[in-house]
Amino acid sequence: MAFQIHALSFAPFAHLFTLSEQALAEHRAIRLTVDESPGTPCRVSLQDANVGDTVVLVNYRHLPEHSPYQSSHAIFVRESATQAIPAPNTVPPVISHRLISVRAFNEHHLMVDADVTEGTEVGGILTTFLSDSNVAYCHLHNAKQGCFAASVTRPAL
Repeated sequence: MAFQIHALSFAPFAHLFTLSEQALAEHRAIRLTVDESPGTPCRVSLQDANVGDTVVLVNYRHLPEHSPYQSSHAIFVRESATQAIPAPNTVPPVISHRLISVRAFNEHHLMVDADVTEGTEVGGILTTFLSDSNVAYCHLHNAKQGCFAASVTRPAL
């Protein structure tokens, strides 16, 4: 079964880069200058930010649906990031170079399967999970820090 990894849109985060530090704090966010790479994975570009890049670390509700699994976590977004659109069945290096938790959800937003794997194996697990008609979508998380990495669906035909 084919899969499509989805990056976040920059639009909901753009205004954060214009805010003062105090205003950012009201949004549960902080501005940082990257001092080490890799280590600051942008959820819009699906790339690690470069040393010297400005990023915002902000709480993001990645599973807002009415479900016991409703969830949010901190994510990084690079200033002026361009939304990545990976080709179907492609796992970007920002994911393939990390230990990843793969979580499969049904149409009611209930978790029906999960696994933790090296990022190089994510494609195979996504293919298996999405072959199950009970799975509506998957979420990827960095297993060590737990940060949301990306959502995954079957590609549109």
